[in-house]
Amino acid sequence: MSALWLDNPLVLRTLFYPRSSAPGPQRDRIYDGTIPVANDIVLGYRLYVHQSDAPVILFFHGNGEIASDYDDFAVEYHEAGASLLVVDFRGYGWSTGQPKVSTLLSDVDPVVQALPGILTSAGITSHSLYIMGRSLGSVCAIQAAYHHTDEFKGVIIESGFAHVLPLLARLGLPAHLLANVPDPIGNLRKMEQIRLPLLVIHGERDTLIPVANGQALYDASPAAHKRLVRIAGAGHNDLLLYGLDQYFAAIAQFLEESLS
Repeated sequence: MSALWLDNPLVLRTLFYPRSSAPGPQRDRIYDGTIPVANDIVLGYRLYVHQSDAPVILFFHGNGEIASDYDDFAVEYHEAGASLLVVDFRGYGWSTGQPKVSTLLSDVDPVVQALPGILTSAGITSHSLYIMGRSLGSVCAIQAAYHHTDEFKGVIIESGFAHVLPLLARLGLPAHLLANVPDPIGNLRKMEQIRLPLLVIHGERDTLIPVANGQALYDASPAAHKRLVRIAGAGHNDLLLYGLDQYFAAIAQFLEESLS
């Protein structure tokens, strides 16, 4: 079934919590810009450059976040050895348009295609690209890895879901809308075909997207190199509170091992 089924207003109000912001003034090693994804629609991004030859993580955030929220965490990614490129969904930050489930998927292709130009214009010479998705952003990250495997060195999924329909039920969507409906996103199905190195990070006390989802994605992956990191005591939105060092140590190790 097409993801268009999930573009009805009730689902959109349940899944998306957009906030607006404006691009910031030019700062040292921080670049704001936009990516055209459709007629008159652009996605905003913020690129935090570490070193020109360092790996780059293309990051899709959760449903209540925007790219500029990562101003406080970019240095942690730098210390783990990577530049960070955070892309907003439609209607978030300085992106235009309205967020939809179907465009989470369709916007991935133009974002990946825009990467070389974005990185070159910022002086980045590295060709070691990684894709990462947190929570709802796991949809985009898995879609990118599934359709553009050759572009990436590895995949990182944080608090991602294996099946979208149980998540919608936990968010309060009426059960009759979900009965006997096939999963139109297919995170688990796609993961079964992705052989890229994989790092899954999940909180053991996540009640929104239980850790069984992270375990299922990990188990489904046919990758020869994969790791599951379960952060004790952490829920869905407090992984860095409970496991900051563990979280970024896992990313640093993953980057180092997958590049060796």
